[in-house]
Amino acid sequence: MQVTSHGAAGGVTGSCHMVETRSSRFLIDCGMFQGGKKVNKFNYEPFAFDPKQIDFVISTHAHIDHCGLLPKLVKHGFKGIIYASSATADLLPIMLSDSAYIQEKDTEHENRRRLRKGLPPREPLYDQSHADAVTGLIQITRYNETFKINDEITIRLRDAGHVIGSSIVEVFITTVDEGEKKLVFSGDLGQWDVPIIEDPTFIWNADYVWIESTYGDRAHHKAGPRKELLFEHVLSTYKKGGKLLIPCFALERTQELLYTLSELISERDNFPPINVYLDSPLAIKITEVFKQHPNLYDEEARARTDKPFDFPALICTPSVDESRKANALEEPAIIIAGSGMCTAGRIRHHLKHSIWDPRTTLLFVGYQAPGTLGRLLLDGVDEIKMMGMRLVVKADIERIGSFSAHADRDELTGWLQAFKKRPEKVFLIHGEQDTLEAFSQSLTEQGFNTEIPERGVSVKL
Repeated sequence: MQVTSHGAAGGVTGSCHMVETRSSRFLIDCGMFQGGKKVNKFNYEPFAFDPKQIDFVISTHAHIDHCGLLPKLVKHGFKGIIYASSATADLLPIMLSDSAYIQEKDTEHENRRRLRKGLPPREPLYDQSHADAVTGLIQITRYNETFKINDEITIRLRDAGHVIGSSIVEVFITTVDEGEKKLVFSGDLGQWDVPIIEDPTFIWNADYVWIESTYGDRAHHKAGPRKELLFEHVLSTYKKGGKLLIPCFALERTQELLYTLSELISERDNFPPINVYLDSPLAIKITEVFKQHPNLYDEEARARTDKPFDFPALICTPSVDESRKANALEEPAIIIAGSGMCTAGRIRHHLKHSIWDPRTTLLFVGYQAPGTLGRLLLDGVDEIKMMGMRLVVKADIERIGSFSAHADRDELTGWLQAFKKRPEKVFLIHGEQDTLEAFSQSLTEQGFNTEIPERGVSVKL
């Protein structure tokens, strides 16, 4: 039995872990690499395995860095089942359709450039037909129920508390010589005591664990300061007479922001009279999925008597014309738009119109991968090049780290410490190299046996 990490090994994105047993070969996730050109090129490399030989896939959740290459997998011959929770099953068609649209549009743009240079055209990474084909392969697996895939493998999904529908994967493998072995893949673990969804599930036992390490070297601000910080940025931007631009991931982060803004509006008498524009067709669709799964809300969210995703100050702008009107606003406004790392989407148009204006505040509430425009802005560049233009950066650049949907160092460590018996080995994945090394050292000092897998290198169990 062996496991090979083909992504999210020594880096954060491109999650894809292949498990090979005596009679089966399957994937935990098949995600897209996201970041600068150096990272993105991995998406265009051939798979390091034959997709036709993959028996099935288990999807931990619907973030593109965990599911974005599923259509490519289908394009190259995969025909097996994709197991996912009910909410993930609802989200995957939305997320992958949007991704396919981006692939097609980006390729059109690239091919116009190649045509001018006399180069042959390229095919998109995948298209809408491949995204549609993924939908037909999805099979819903309910939380906390064991599901026997074959005589050798049984799986169980547990709530990971990261985004709605996110899963920890327990894999029970019956071996010839050693009886049952249990592998646990954390997926992405959420923070504890944050709004909307349940906390991550504690797992009591496992032989081997693969744990995400995005923030394995730091601690977040907790919910109180986070809410207060958001209110302060709203208030200060309103007083400047400018726009509060929030580049936001369409899945979970947007809904958590809406939830928190609706709380602030109802709780604070001094919340300014300012409209909130949700300028992301994808986020608007995903918010509708949230409304359809109240059974996955935590107790506090279920107890709310108002509508946190439908408050009066919220204006959704699905069409291009509506987005342009939001762009042209002269009065103060809060504008939430994708993409979360400023690599694409409507946020780039808002930056074009406002990044040079000192009245603007650009507020990051999520991880910014190295090489992305968001990371450059967060690192303090004075000028950016975008859409064929050079734009001076005069806006205030701010960050609230505690809006992350990822557990921090202390929460990740606490999750591991909850195991009644220490796993034989803990594999650290889904983190930048320096973070992985720091987290490994911290865990080793606490008695865990850790390893940092290398991309494409098989680990024999």
